[in-house]
Amino acid sequence: MSTLPQVALGSQGLKVPVQGLGCMGMTTMAGMDVYGKPNEAEGIATIHRARELGVNFLDTADLYGPLLNERLVAKATAGQRAQYVLATKFGYEVDDNEQLTWGFNGRPDYVRKAAERSLRNLKTDYIDLYYLHRLDPNTPVEDTVGAMSRLVEEGKVRYLGLSEVSADILRRAHVVHPLTALQTEYSLFDRGVEEDGVLQAAREMGIGFVAYSPLGRGFLSGEITKFEDFAATDIRRNLPRYQGEQFQKNLELVQQVQRLAAQKQVTAAQLALAWVLAQHVVSIPGTKRRSNLELNVAATQLVLSPQELAELNAVLPVGSVSGAAYA
Repeated sequence: MSTLPQVALGSQGLKVPVQGLGCMGMTTMAGMDVYGKPNEAEGIATIHRARELGVNFLDTADLYGPLLNERLVAKATAGQRAQYVLATKFGYEVDDNEQLTWGFNGRPDYVRKAAERSLRNLKTDYIDLYYLHRLDPNTPVEDTVGAMSRLVEEGKVRYLGLSEVSADILRRAHVVHPLTALQTEYSLFDRGVEEDGVLQAAREMGIGFVAYSPLGRGFLSGEITKFEDFAATDIRRNLPRYQGEQFQKNLELVQQVQRLAAQKQVTAAQLALAWVLAQHVVSIPGTKRRSNLELNVAATQLVLSPQELAELNAVLPVGSVSGAAYA
């Protein structure tokens, strides 16, 4: 077993490795491939290899599939549940026919329904970290988090988190029940949490920060060089940041990262992951292949000098990326 460093995530007692594993790409989502075609057997093998390397913090959600991803994670962790820290999310409404409505639902009755469904799908009697995936604009966050806190009281959930919320919402929620984590997109490619003050707010409240898409949805790997590299069913084709003029401008930024990575004799992806770790947050790079997992874990050993960090910040300053993250 690797000695991948463990850190406190937030101030409520949860410990996780400095790098977790995003499992979203291991299944399709609403009929679309997430960053290329998934392969269930390789996905399960990747989760097993992750644990061998000390990466036992797995991130999934009922949205992914929907529900298929949680079920794959259940297969991978069968018989070894206690060896993993499982995080899942709810908030995108999934109906009784297991279809996404694409609405948001944070009503207290749905909180319980979603949690109990996730417990069944994950084949476990507790969820380590349960996130509200997206805020329901029609339900006060206090009501949603209040219902989540009752799951903690019942032992069905250990720790609570939110995803993609403002600093104000974070503060309001934290009053209702102490939050362990905020999960939001964060990378050299997307530094919005620095601009809107949410990263600073989380730190002030002792809430851990989990960076998803630390590789800019794989774009920072440098493996995508033209729009046609996205398969016809790849979800990234629908995201403004990877279309038309935006694609070309952002590709030029990635090429600058590749130049700096070559100087350090590492991959662009490893350099990007090392930058995220240098911000003292936990990252959950997603992959569905063991080979990429091993490269990602190796990045935790990279130490960037103040000069190297300054060069990266100069190449990709806050606000330099073109195009919105979502349509």
